Amino acid sequence: MNTHFERTGTLTELTSYPRWVQELVEACEPARRSVRDHVMWDMMSEGHIDQATMRNFMVGTWSLIERFPSFMAQNLLKTQYGRSVGDNLARRWLVRNIRVEQNHAEYWLDWAEGAGIARDVVLNGRPPRGTQAAAEWCHEVCGNDTLAAGMAATNYAIEGVTGEWSQKVFDSLAYAQSLPAAGRKATLRWLQLHAAYDDTHPWEALEIVCTLMGNHPAPEEVDHLRECIERSYVSLHYGLERCLVKPYAEEVEEQAA
Repeated sequence: MNTHFERTGTLTELTSYPRWVQELVEACEPARRSVRDHVMWDMMSEGHIDQATMRNFMVGTWSLIERFPSFMAQNLLKTQYGRSVGDNLARRWLVRNIRVEQNHAEYWLDWAEGAGIARDVVLNGRPPRGTQAAAEWCHEVCGNDTLAAGMAATNYAIEGVTGEWSQKVFDSLAYAQSLPAAGRKATLRWLQLHAAYDDTHPWEALEIVCTLMGNHPAPEEVDHLRECIERSYVSLHYGLERCLVKPYAEEVEEQAA
């Protein structure tokens, strides 16, 4: 049974959504915390992240940043205007927010340069092994799965937790002071835009997912959605862990070539 969903309260309150969503979010919480509370953000916030780790992070995460609009475009291709309320909401939202994403790759490069990682290194450097897991997963789920699964995995899960860790780093005076004073504002622009003070994007995505799924989706559909969201968190966490690992000798040689 798939009865029509209409939000009953404020956008950013979980109790405004069906019970199945509340239980799903709760079930995914441990995986989300593994990203939100990762030691990487402590290293940045305390102002003592080393250049090798920062390089790994900037280069390793670049494909996720650069390709994120294309993942949203893959989801857009699944919509058909007039087919359902959910399709209409998703179509309108994706078209608007793909445009919002267009400058974020440039801001990421500005952050890297301010942090001492040359633009050419980010664009052409070899990413550490394993750091592409999140980008590969997003390409898979957005290309081959349902619209609800694709938006839940990317716009809800990845955007949501990114807003949380970005806020932690952006709020850090120690991190800001660790950057060169000249150009500091531009360096912090990506973090500032993603810090989750008033960011409603993940909540809007969750509302669209609920509209697509309805108030009473089949249990197997909910289980699949949970797996997709958890996989987003797990792939992000794995990539962060790989950023902390010193490269193998052959990787160093490949990066220097």
